[in-house]
Amino acid sequence: MVGSVPTASTVPLPRRPLDPDAPGAFDPAAGPVARARHWYENDLGWATVPGRPLRLVTGVRFDVLDVPAEAGAAALRHLAPDSPVALKGDRMRLLVAAGSAEELPGLLDWLEWSAVTLDLRALGEGGAMEAPAPPEAARAARPWAETLQGAAVWMRPPGAGGEVEASLPALPAMGRGQGAPDLVRLLDTVAAQCHRIRLRRPRTGPPAACRRDQPLAFS
Repeated sequence: MVGSVPTASTVPLPRRPLDPDAPGAFDPAAGPVARARHWYENDLGWATVPGRPLRLVTGVRFDVLDVPAEAGAAALRHLAPDSPVALKGDRMRLLVAAGSAEELPGLLDWLEWSAVTLDLRALGEGGAMEAPAPPEAARAARPWAETLQGAAVWMRPPGAGGEVEASLPALPAMGRGQGAPDLVRLLDTVAAQCHRIRLRRPRTGPPAACRRDQPLAFS
């Protein structure tokens, strides 16, 4: 069976100071990217990567499963209603408990998917995800779109002021409560859908292997 992973800390990361003269402090007159960074760091307590495009640090408060949108849509039933989901083009990003990316190879092997090439990517410790437009920016889509053409968007945005991590799919070994969605069922559904999508596509060349930050080949 898959080995356990130490429980991810739920202590919020240090937030940016509110001193208007401090570097990175919130300025109501700032552009959409600065306002978005403030929302992620001060309202959600999520770390961001300095510079542009705005990216969210993965592996601390959450990991990410990056899958075809069709495969992700089939797995939404395994998520809590308030579990964040993002879209970018034809890809869906499902937020899962921190530490899940490390479990991916073992879980796929246990679920007997390790011998199959899957269009599936996991972002965990040391990774980063493009930050979708916050809900307010998405409602005022024009300013954000003018700044970040083709930006990712929240299909199910995280709710500010709450512990978003409690709604993320996880393994029981991660110390999550009984209410947390089951990561194993989510992954099994996503893998099955990725496999079906692959079988429908004409074979013009070798498809991308299942990968976690770097391409991984399972034999």
